[in-house]
Amino acid sequence: MRLPFRTLATLLMAAFAHHAAWAADATVAVAANFAEPIKAIAAVLEKTTGHTIRISLGPTGGLYTQIKNGAPFDVFLAADTERPEMLEKDGLTQPGTRFTYAIGKLVLWSVKEGRVDDQGAVLKAADLGKVALANPKTAPYGTAAVEAMEKLGLRAALQPKLVQGESIGQAFNFVKTGNADVGFVALAQVLAGGRLKEGSMWVVPQAYYEPIRQDAVLLKRGAQNEAALALLKLLQSPNIKDLIRSHGYGL
Repeated sequence: MRLPFRTLATLLMAAFAHHAAWAADATVAVAANFAEPIKAIAAVLEKTTGHTIRISLGPTGGLYTQIKNGAPFDVFLAADTERPEMLEKDGLTQPGTRFTYAIGKLVLWSVKEGRVDDQGAVLKAADLGKVALANPKTAPYGTAAVEAMEKLGLRAALQPKLVQGESIGQAFNFVKTGNADVGFVALAQVLAGGRLKEGSMWVVPQAYYEPIRQDAVLLKRGAQNEAALALLKLLQSPNIKDLIRSHGYGL
């Protein structure tokens, strides 16, 4: 039996209204290094639950300051453990919701093929140009870069060549656009499908910097937000953990 057009339209509108009422939307503060994975995770979230998220990217320190000043975020995906812990102490998070969703990996990268060798010796080259890194005061990957240079005994020698981005995303863009010869960036930024997208890189040994433990936490504002809760649950699922690994992170 075929339904009259008006009846069919009414049923479709009712179904859409039901779905819209059920689906929720959350605003998520995300460390810049996690830009690509969070896009893929957001797509999975919407496909499997109907929930959507609005993504605000930036340096972890800058996002932390925004949250402290009342920015309307429901979830914080930081690039360290320190800022989420500080928000916990300030009573701005839901107790017991913080966990490590990824371990970041630092690389030295150039957009030029063959420019960076597998030992990072380019940092001692006579023709080395500008070296990009994220601001170590606001970005954990910037802190890791400084630690690596100190471990190599090159911080003083490299100081005149350093150019700082406010986030790891800006540091990456300095190298990508040729405004820096090489740069300390996140492994996740230069991989696609588990392979180097372009140029050349050196994966900085973990012994050269403190582990970049990236913590997620539910903020007070998101306590009753179904999209926020679903996102945190999804981040801990086996399939999403595999996706995060494929983008160049440890777990």
